[in-house]
Amino acid sequence: MAYAPGAVLIAALAVGCSSGTGTGGAAADSKPGTLATSAAPPGKYRTLPEACRSIAPATLKDLLPGASELPEAQQEKVFDGSPTVTYDTDRRVGCRWKSEAPDGAHSLFVDFERVVSYDPSVSDDDRAREVYAKKEAAADLPSASTLPDGTENGTPGSPSGTASAKPGEDADKPTAAAGKTGGDAGSAGSTTDGSTAENLQPRVLDTLGDSAFLDDQLTRAGSTAQHRTVSVVFRTSNVIVTVQYTAQPALSTEVPDSKELQEKAQALGRELVDSFSK
Repeated sequence: MAYAPGAVLIAALAVGCSSGTGTGGAAADSKPGTLATSAAPPGKYRTLPEACRSIAPATLKDLLPGASELPEAQQEKVFDGSPTVTYDTDRRVGCRWKSEAPDGAHSLFVDFERVVSYDPSVSDDDRAREVYAKKEAAADLPSASTLPDGTENGTPGSPSGTASAKPGEDADKPTAAAGKTGGDAGSAGSTTDGSTAENLQPRVLDTLGDSAFLDDQLTRAGSTAQHRTVSVVFRTSNVIVTVQYTAQPALSTEVPDSKELQEKAQALGRELVDSFSK
């Protein structure tokens, strides 16, 4: 009992110290506020189109010559396309079409990828920019040192690299034996509209979506007939679209024309960009 007053005094001092330190209380309250940050904005697009219905019938007829001459049942099968297998159709969808004609075959592949960032500090658009940048780098486009006449390192028509894996790559896609090209015997040099082989080089496209590039690859070995694949890849907000258009002539001596394939692939790219803005 002699020590009771001292115990009471110690307890009182302890209470006074803990309740009288306003700064300590404010620091504890401010910590959650300091950690809380505004989440990065979501991407513009929350869904993807139905890939096999994403292209107008008139466009498919133009891209798949010969299909319109088939019996109606076979036409429907060609124009319906074949959806690619994906595990999350909210994130990725694709479709393939192929037509055979006496003068050769054409195939088309379209892939839609909706990019989602799982980092709250990184927006879907920023993450999509990163994904697109990797695809462009993998395409190994010719450098800015390419000469105005379409030559590189002083050698006209020399390949600027080897084929790189692309989304949706299949048996119709050129293999590693393929080389990039800025034209061929039928399209190099001056063309009917005054363009040059340089315009047909794989390159960045400035007027398609938010970012875009075009790749052009011609298979020169490992096949009885040469086939050319033109790829157009573009980003619109948080969606990345890949178009691959391939032509293979029936005769091994014929070379698919770069200019025609590139024009049609770019026209399809513009059509798809427009469909996103509707």
